[in-house]
Amino acid sequence: MQIPLTRRAQQVTPFLAMEVMERAKSMEAAGREIIYLCLGEPDFATPPAILAATGQALAEGATSYTHSQGLLELRQEICRHYLEAYAVEVQPEQVIVSSGTSPLLLLLFSALLETGDELILPDPAYACYPGFVEFAGGVAVKVRTAPEDGFQPRPEQVQPLINQKTRGLLINSPSNPAGSVLSGAQLQALSELPVPIIADEIYHGLTYQGEERSILEFTQDAFVLGGFSKAYAMTGWRLGYLIAPLSCVRTLQILHQNFLICANHFVQRGGIAALQQCQTDVAEMRAVYDQRRKELVKGLRELGFGVHFEPQGAFYVLADARHIDADSLRLALDILEKTGVAVTPGIDFGAGAEGFLRFSYTRPLEEIVAALEQIGRYLRQRGVLQK
Repeated sequence: MQIPLTRRAQQVTPFLAMEVMERAKSMEAAGREIIYLCLGEPDFATPPAILAATGQALAEGATSYTHSQGLLELRQEICRHYLEAYAVEVQPEQVIVSSGTSPLLLLLFSALLETGDELILPDPAYACYPGFVEFAGGVAVKVRTAPEDGFQPRPEQVQPLINQKTRGLLINSPSNPAGSVLSGAQLQALSELPVPIIADEIYHGLTYQGEERSILEFTQDAFVLGGFSKAYAMTGWRLGYLIAPLSCVRTLQILHQNFLICANHFVQRGGIAALQQCQTDVAEMRAVYDQRRKELVKGLRELGFGVHFEPQGAFYVLADARHIDADSLRLALDILEKTGVAVTPGIDFGAGAEGFLRFSYTRPLEEIVAALEQIGRYLRQRGVLQK
């Protein structure tokens, strides 16, 4: 029997970073040595204070449901963090804690978008954004951004795309895949557009140059996504949050109650410990990432890749490889096969990054150096780099 599946499910495209990683895992299982520069997953262990807090929580039986918006103490700590870091007052009632930011994106777009409504987002951008928008019935309207702008949208590019169907503009700073950081002046200008801003701030805490700013410093008509996966090395813990205008929270809370109930109780206790005790751990990890960032940018440029905008945050370099092959997926798979280095094709992030490759520096420095050496040999064999 052939079981029919919905068109909206079948229209979701593969996440190529995962596809490359899964192919690399198959090669590794067959005996190949692989260097993984394809995923944004920290290689650091979760800080000890978080492990201790969750262990204690489990010993105390923190395995029950919590409030659907999350533990009050955790929401209070998130509010304290925004006050101390950005001088922004957020109320605990504005915060919804969930099992990562991905389900919150789906809930948020489901609440904002009627069928056919539009959401503006940059191109290139995080590969999964369009899928979330379209699965919720919306239309992803893409702003083609430029390398010299760090692939960030400018207000004068966005303004002509706004119409009666527009329900928001999505921004990401520090960004995936380019690692660019929006300045206060840029955030101010974007906040003056006549649409709500949806700001993905998941990489906050991982800024190496410039000042880290939140959209909430400039407008209260914004939705902010944040979490613990990246800065606190907690990807597998699945803990994120959404800060929303009070007028929208009740609807979002009801959706969360119905579809996700609540985040794991003991994991939320770990989030409290992260915010209270782990800023030194974050600073130490950030310093290591910064060293890797500099080495990777330098090495890629020496190999002839175009790094038009030096990344300022997150842990990615988006490198221009169009002089090697305009088909980024073909090139990424060939590099994987010939060198054992897994990188992400730019097309994963939109047509604006076709011909680029995204390199992640979430691996030890010695692995990054080895990967650069292997790619250098590959380029010389292709005649792209002089021997």
